[in-house]
Amino acid sequence: MRTGFPEFRLGSVLATSFTGTLSERHGDAVERIPTPQRLVDWLAVYGLAVDSCTAAQLDLARELRESIHAAATAAALEEALPAPAVHVINSRSAQGRAAAALTPEGKRQWRLSPASAVEDALGVIAADAISVISGARDGKLALCASPTCRAAFFDTSRSRTRRWCDMNTCGNREKKARFHANQRTTPPRTA
Repeated sequence: MRTGFPEFRLGSVLATSFTGTLSERHGDAVERIPTPQRLVDWLAVYGLAVDSCTAAQLDLARELRESIHAAATAAALEEALPAPAVHVINSRSAQGRAAAALTPEGKRQWRLSPASAVEDALGVIAADAISVISGARDGKLALCASPTCRAAFFDTSRSRTRRWCDMNTCGNREKKARFHANQRTTPPRTA
């Protein structure tokens, strides 16, 4: 990873991890893909390696990210999906021409066209979003309980009651805040 940028929040679900490239949406927002090269770096982490990215392609990626976030948030709240977000997701999915390939190790690898690699990668992300939002995958969309985050995440825990998008960031921060609040309100013990 390149220094000088905030670390990526990595998860096991491509589409919701992609929405995590903008975090703390209801606080001091943190943009984790501020440059085209940073998008290239993020895509590589998820096996969608591209050689380069333009500013226009970064804009397409951010539009897709925000559309996925809007649709996933609506789905988690059991509200109607916003039509503009659905349109962007469907368009990016249709424009992608990535092909899944099986490696000799039995893993899936994406083959992206050199001429449209970023668009192909965005198509893979959009297709993953469709499978998550439509309920085609085993899990449940939820929203992070952190009031400054409220990220949509895909809960695959057994009980489907996870509260935080990431226990190492939002969960720990909220638990630490509760602990400190309790310390201020609990009278000191006397012997």
